[in-house]
Amino acid sequence: MALSIGVLAYERELLPGSKRSPANDDPLTFNTQYASPNELQQAIRELREAFPEEGRVTTEPETVKDYGSSDNSYHPSAPHAVVVRAYSTEDVVNIVNIARKYRVPITPYGGATSLEGHFSGYASRDICIDMSGMDKILDIHEDDGDLICQAGAKWEDINDTLKEKGIPLFFPLDPGPGATIGGMIGTGCSGTNAVRYGTAKGEWFLNVTVVLPSGEVIKTRRRARKSSAGFDTTKIFIGAEGTLGIVTEATLRLAPLIPTRVAMAQFPNVDKAVSAVQEALNSPYGPHLQCVELLDDNMIRAMNDGGMVARKLPEKDTLFFKIQGAPQAIKETADVVKAIVKKHNSTQFEFAATDEEADNLWQNRKYALTSTLSWIPGARGWTTDVCVPPSCLPTLVYETKKDLADAGIISTIVGHVGDGNFHALLLFKNDEELQAVSDAVHRMVHRAIALDGSCTGEHGVGVGKKEYLNDELGEGTVALMKTLKKAIDPLNIMNPGKLYPDQPKDRKAQ
Repeated sequence: MALSIGVLAYERELLPGSKRSPANDDPLTFNTQYASPNELQQAIRELREAFPEEGRVTTEPETVKDYGSSDNSYHPSAPHAVVVRAYSTEDVVNIVNIARKYRVPITPYGGATSLEGHFSGYASRDICIDMSGMDKILDIHEDDGDLICQAGAKWEDINDTLKEKGIPLFFPLDPGPGATIGGMIGTGCSGTNAVRYGTAKGEWFLNVTVVLPSGEVIKTRRRARKSSAGFDTTKIFIGAEGTLGIVTEATLRLAPLIPTRVAMAQFPNVDKAVSAVQEALNSPYGPHLQCVELLDDNMIRAMNDGGMVARKLPEKDTLFFKIQGAPQAIKETADVVKAIVKKHNSTQFEFAATDEEADNLWQNRKYALTSTLSWIPGARGWTTDVCVPPSCLPTLVYETKKDLADAGIISTIVGHVGDGNFHALLLFKNDEELQAVSDAVHRMVHRAIALDGSCTGEHGVGVGKKEYLNDELGEGTVALMKTLKKAIDPLNIMNPGKLYPDQPKDRKAQ
C-alpha cells in the first residue's frame, strides 16, 4: 500500500511536467520529456551544492566518457553529463530527488565489469551514480550464516574479509573479478559455482534496500531465511539492471567452506566432453561437484601460447572439475568421474590430491580470458554468453564452433557446462571483422533460443541483448515487465534504454 500511494503521489507531482501525447496512455510506451539543457545545468548546480566536497561531483570530459563506456563492450555508448560519487543510502536519495525534480535520467555504476552496455550514458544527458565507494560490510552474523553490506562491496573482498576473520563461511556467487554486489543483483549473475550453488536468482540475497524513483527507501523483507509474507519483492530487483530503483544495501546468505579438490579430463572432441558432464551430475555423486568448466581446444592453445600457465597441456577439449566434501566423498566422486569420462573416450584424467596441485591445475581456468585476449597480437575480443538445457549443450557448442570456423572467426570457448551456460570470446582486428563477429553473436543467440535456451545465462541484457527478449520470453511477458517498470518509474529516469526491448524489434533473426 505504501508503494502504491508513493507512486500515485509521484505521478500527481511530476507527470504534469512531462510531455503528454496519446502514446503516453499506452502502458508499454514512455514519451518522457527529459531535462532541457538549462534544467540539466541547474540539476548539476544543485548536485554540487548538495555534495560540495572535492571530487564528489564531476563533469570533467574524460571522466564522464570513461564512466559511460567499456573497453570490453562494443554496444552503443555515450558519456554521462555528470558523475556523482555516493557513500550512503541518504546520498542516493538526495541524487534521486534532484534527478526527479528536473527529469534527468540516472545510470548506476559499480565495478564496471559488465559486458552488455549496462552503464553506458544516456545521450550525455544523465547523472551517473558511482556506487563503488559504498563498499562497507556493515554487519556479519556468523551464527545465522549471513552478512549485510553496501551495494559497492566486491564479492572477492567479502570472501577475503571472512577468511581474515577466521569465519569458515563464504559467499558462493563468483562472477568476473571486480564485480560488486549491486551489479551482481542488477544483472542476476552467477559464475563457476552455479552447478552446486545456483545463481543470484536463488536465495543468496535475503533482502535488499532500494531507493525508488520516488525517493522512497524500502527494504524488501526481513532477515529470516524464509518467509511466506506476500510475493518476493526482492526478486523484482534481481535482474532489473537498475531500471526500477537503486540497490544500496543487501543481506547475503553465506555457505560453509567445504574441502575441495580439482580434477581434469581431456577429450578428442567437444561433443564427447560435454556429453560426459550430465552423466556425472546425474550420478549419486553429482551433488559433490562444485564446478564443471569446459575449455575448448582453442582456449588451451591460447593458454599454451601465452605462457601464463605453469605447464602446457595437450591442445584438446578439456573439462575441469571442482569436487567438494569429506576426504572419502571426494575420493569416491573422483573415481566415479574418472570412470564416466573414460566411458566418453577421455584421453587423459588427472586428480589433484593436494591443495598445491589443485591450485596449479585450476590456474589454467583462471587464465582463460587474459590468455585469449593476448593470443592474437593487436586483436580485441567480444565476449558473450548463452545458456541452454544441459542436454542441448553438445549441439549448441558443435554448431557454434562450426559456424565460427566457417566465418573465419578466431575464437575460444569457456563454459559453465554443468548448467548449460557457455561463453564465446570472438577475436577481431578491424571494423569489417567486428561486423562479422556481431553477426555471429546474433546467430549464436538465436541458435540458443531455438534450443529452448536463453540469450544470456549470467551477463544480463543491458543494451546488447534487449532485442532478443521478445523471442525468448514472449511479448506478453515483456509487456508485463514494461507495465511493472512504468508503475514504479513513470518518468523512466532509472537507467533508460536498457533491458526493455524497443518497439518494434531491432533486427530479425538471420
